[in-house]
Amino acid sequence: MIPYPVEYVRATSVTHALELLASDSDAKLLAGGHSLIPLMKLRLASTPLLIDIGRLPELHGIEFHPDHVAIGAATTHAELGDHPGLAELLPLIRLAAGVIADPTVRNRGTIGGSLVNADPSADWPAIMLALDARMELIGAGGTREVAADAFFVGFMSSAAQQDEILARIRIPLPGPDRVAYRKFRHPASGYAVAAAAVALQYAGDTCTGGRIGMTGLAATAFRASAAEAMLGRGFTGSAEEIGRLVETAFVDVTPLEDNFASGDYRIQLGKVMLKRALEDAVSREYGIES
Repeated sequence: MIPYPVEYVRATSVTHALELLASDSDAKLLAGGHSLIPLMKLRLASTPLLIDIGRLPELHGIEFHPDHVAIGAATTHAELGDHPGLAELLPLIRLAAGVIADPTVRNRGTIGGSLVNADPSADWPAIMLALDARMELIGAGGTREVAADAFFVGFMSSAAQQDEILARIRIPLPGPDRVAYRKFRHPASGYAVAAAAVALQYAGDTCTGGRIGMTGLAATAFRASAAEAMLGRGFTGSAEEIGRLVETAFVDVTPLEDNFASGDYRIQLGKVMLKRALEDAVSREYGIES
């Protein structure tokens, strides 16, 4: 199909992009375009003004600081998956980047675009929740940071306001000691029908806590907080402990339903993915897809 008429402008700087956003309350930002453009072609989304920020140098790059890693929002999935420093310090990022869609999407799509789009079946939201990331937003009123667990506010809805740009993602260091990502992908879209990101902290051989990010199951990606509470000191990763934790994780979850998966099926898949991810993390293995 043919999209509605639209004016395309390539921003020359973040300041320029903010000025363009302020000029039209219906303007939309374009980075990689692999979420927005297909919707526009199908006339499921429209905008009178499309602002391209994908080539702005201020939004690119991966910077290492003593206490965190800063990732530019326009950094592509492929760049994240291929970066040796990230693979060493935050291997969970490499795990997720390698299973996003297909090579075309990975080479053009951006982490910022995925996060702001807040698709409930996207990979990055679960990863950012598990890594306790913070999103740096720039608007006319200045800069603010939003924690990952407050950033995904609803179905296809993030905390980024219409007049704000996600500039970078900050992930604290040191990262978790043991991680894993398990994903059951939709055979057509490559999105997660259910996926679990696990990040565990250890003191010696003892698990002292962790975070669990889930995607594909509900109207928004979420942390399995009740299950996380069971990861404190004393968790050994036994089959019995993992079984109890998995049963706790989805007690209050209202699952998505579609033609591919019923709500009950999605919850069951979520349990299987979480169980396998926990087993992988405990044993230091990196299972990705199931």
